[in-house]
Amino acid sequence: MIAWAVLIALVVALTVPFVLAVRQSSVDAADRAAAAGQFATLTQGATWLRWHGPARGPVIVAVHGLTTPSRVFDPLAERLGRMGYRVLTYDLYGRGLSDRAAGRQDAAFFLRQLDDVLTDQRVGPDVILMGYSMGGAIVAAFTAAQPHRVGRVILLAPAGMVVTEGRFWSVALRVPILGDWLVATFGARQLAAEAAPADTPVGQIQRAELTRRGGLTAVLSSRRHMLHVSQEQAHRTLGRQDIPVLAVWGGQDRTIPLQALGMLAQWNRNTMQEVVPDADHALPWRHADEVAEIIRTAI
Repeated sequence: MIAWAVLIALVVALTVPFVLAVRQSSVDAADRAAAAGQFATLTQGATWLRWHGPARGPVIVAVHGLTTPSRVFDPLAERLGRMGYRVLTYDLYGRGLSDRAAGRQDAAFFLRQLDDVLTDQRVGPDVILMGYSMGGAIVAAFTAAQPHRVGRVILLAPAGMVVTEGRFWSVALRVPILGDWLVATFGARQLAAEAAPADTPVGQIQRAELTRRGGLTAVLSSRRHMLHVSQEQAHRTLGRQDIPVLAVWGGQDRTIPLQALGMLAQWNRNTMQEVVPDADHALPWRHADEVAEIIRTAI
């Protein structure tokens, strides 16, 4: 019995990369050539980025979440641009048009990319960092590590406090080898079921991500090593450093439940917190008007 179990485990471990390679294609060169943005060659690979808004003005660097690349910020960036902000968006590795960089997608992995982006684009100190969902955890960790480079933080339904997971992802995250096989075989179907409606721009973007090589691998690695890591110490550091923090929550958010608001209040009492009562998790695109108005009045 033990021998059979070992054999099955070996077969699963060997077939996972093959399944991922067959089911997914690499980033299309034509998509990159047609992209309305630019590429920066950074230490871990090429990163696609885009500036929004006027040529001059306060700079906001926006970091997106787990499954949707930086285009999720387009509606909000357009409104912030009209308010006079210059907004820089970029695709995390393994998403959108950025490279499928190798490595465990933990805090060090994402903080290195953000550091490279700021350096490459010559973004000076006192930048406003805006993080959405998992991007909120990345922004908090970066600011705690380099508080001298950040003037203000905006968090939109940030991860790092409370994240709800269904049975599929609970098993996939906690059981090695079998979890990788489950994601390689059924992950695309699961993510499509969790995505925005297929007739919305964001829903179409999310489904396109599922066809690209490295997408499922990136999601699983990020879920294991970044999304579920508590950012308590980072937020406590932000409080001690007296860095202004604005957190915006969706009152109907089932992904990052509203109980996270109370947890963040315990970690950093100086955080200004606002709730969009009827909003779900789609704050940057479905509720861009409300979020932009909160930012306008708060900072």
